[in-house]
Amino acid sequence: MYEINLPVSVSGPGSQPSEEDGTSLDILQLPDEMSTFAMPEMPEPDQLVCVEEGMSALAKLDGILQQLAKVKDVQSVFVDITDLDKDNRTLVDQVLGEGEVSMVYRGSQSSASIQESVMAGIWRVRYFDEQGQLTSDTIEVASVPRLCHRNVFNHAAHRVETHRESIPQGVLNAPPLLAEINDKVAEYRPGSESYVINLTLLPQTEEDLAFLIERLGKGPLTILSRGYGNCRISSTAVENVWWVQYFNSQDKNILNTLEIGGVPTVAAAAKEDIQDSAQRLDEIMDAYR
Repeated sequence: MYEINLPVSVSGPGSQPSEEDGTSLDILQLPDEMSTFAMPEMPEPDQLVCVEEGMSALAKLDGILQQLAKVKDVQSVFVDITDLDKDNRTLVDQVLGEGEVSMVYRGSQSSASIQESVMAGIWRVRYFDEQGQLTSDTIEVASVPRLCHRNVFNHAAHRVETHRESIPQGVLNAPPLLAEINDKVAEYRPGSESYVINLTLLPQTEEDLAFLIERLGKGPLTILSRGYGNCRISSTAVENVWWVQYFNSQDKNILNTLEIGGVPTVAAAAKEDIQDSAQRLDEIMDAYR
């Protein structure tokens, strides 16, 4: 047998010589992790003696999901578990698990922490008073929790302040965006398609971005969606304006946008997601019927 020497061609980052001017190609690193659904580890039936109330809450949730899976428009429905003791609440947490989307709401008189379960469209929503004491603990079925619609822009401005006398030095391209934002805020109607301004594609200086942050202000809701990389969504102090930032797995900002409209779809569960969750929870509960 003869040995054959084949030429080897190497490609990819670092395989090519540097450019004569000293510049190098900046390769975008793609995310390398993705969250996937995993069936939760359930206790054995003989271990459920002291958690009947938790099982009852889950059975009620299962019934709600089966009904919502059949209707066209999903309305927010919740199961109150505030009065469950630690063992029963632990069972609920074990069954629901933690999914990709989490939210933190900080209002003037109350706050809330929200965690989507591993089954999309099922949310754990906990409300706290000014002293940080738990006041309400619920399981909510919805595309997004109703708090996102009812509370987030209650005290928001209806337009961005556009006075030009106070524009700092170095701000070049942000002022025209303020007029565009105001136009789209005035035009938006609930249920209509969101309008997206892609800041990544615009020639924005650091001073421009700082100016936009200052003029738009900070709202009470922050959302983190973890899928391929991370998506960080912040409500602003201007009605229906959201700051949406996408990061890869190295936490590098790869897309920076403003959205004028409803809660960004990356954080919301679709009708098909809720139907799928109804099937999954029903399969879990079948083991205990």
